[in-house]
Amino acid sequence: MNDHAARRPHMTGYGVLPADEGAGLLPWSWATERLTRSHDYWLATVRPDGRPHVMPVWATWDDDGLLFSTAPMSRKARNLAAEPRCTVTTDDALEPVVVDGVAELVTDRGVIGAFTARVNEKYETDYAIDFYLENQTYRVRPSWVFALSEADFTGTPTCWSF
Repeated sequence: MNDHAARRPHMTGYGVLPADEGAGLLPWSWATERLTRSHDYWLATVRPDGRPHVMPVWATWDDDGLLFSTAPMSRKARNLAAEPRCTVTTDDALEPVVVDGVAELVTDRGVIGAFTARVNEKYETDYAIDFYLENQTYRVRPSWVFALSEADFTGTPTCWSF
C-alpha cells in the first residue's frame, strides 16, 4: 500500500469531472484518517446462495488494510471462506469511506499481536492475544476505495484503485 501511484484518485461514472487532475478530489490521507478513527465498520459479505449479509465489526486500519476478527463458525467467517471478496464501510454517513477488497485470513502471531494491541487501545479493552488466536482475524486489502464529504457532495467524490 505504500505505492502512491496505486492510490491515484479518480472519479468516473458519477458525472463529476474535475477541471484538472486532482481538483476537488480528496487526498488518500483523508480516507485513511477516517478508516483509522471509525469506531464501527459495516462488513458486507455474500452467503453461498448469493444473498447479501451485512454486520457491524470492530476493526483497525494499518497501511496494508483493515483488520477485524470473528468467530470461526460465524456467518461472516463462513461467507468469507466461500467468497473472500467483500466490502467494508466506515460508520459515518456524512464522510463515508467504502473499501472493496479481498479478506485474507491472518495467521501470523506477530500481526495478530499488533492487531490485539491496536484493538485494546482503540476500544479500551484488555483482550489477550489468545482471544484472537482462538478466533479468526482477517485483513481486507483494498482493491477499490470510494469516499466523499457530505459538506461538498458534488466536489469531493473520489475513488482510488489499487
